Amino acid sequence: MFNRKPEAVTFRAATADDVLAIVTLVQSAYRGAASRVGWTTEADLLDGQRTDADAVAALIRAPGSRILLCEQGGALLASAHLEQQGDTCHFGMFAVRPDRQGAGLGKAMLAEAERSARDAWGCRAMHMTVINLRTELIAWYERRGYRRTGAVKPFPYGDARFGLPKRDDLHLEVLHKPLV
Repeated sequence: MFNRKPEAVTFRAATADDVLAIVTLVQSAYRGAASRVGWTTEADLLDGQRTDADAVAALIRAPGSRILLCEQGGALLASAHLEQQGDTCHFGMFAVRPDRQGAGLGKAMLAEAERSARDAWGCRAMHMTVINLRTELIAWYERRGYRRTGAVKPFPYGDARFGLPKRDDLHLEVLHKPLV
């Protein structure tokens, strides 16, 4: 019996044909019972949707915006949204398939996003927002060189496009990392 080496992961920019797969992946990583398989769930903090097809399609079409995909053997494993903002890139909507979390895909995806922002757009830094109560996720980013800036943004309460909060103490912390 031959031991086959697993197929390598590949990265590419999303197209309009990927919209439904991205929505499904993002929803599975953050909401509902499926998200509890992984460690990135927000199911205890939020109900409802994480994104929808219209929002994802708009991000794919927007100038200075890209959704980066990570695939293996044609299967979508991870995605992240990158948005150029001058010489900085905003990183968001990061999702790794729950049954593949903890295997290094997130780290590889983040590194590829940073490389892409730096090489394609000349970005000198990456920033993101993370829900304040996601301390384990903030710590994960800190281990990868991101730092809390002390800046906070309000959580979009009342906007069901981002979920239905189960708590009234949510806000978004801004994290930052130089890329050069």
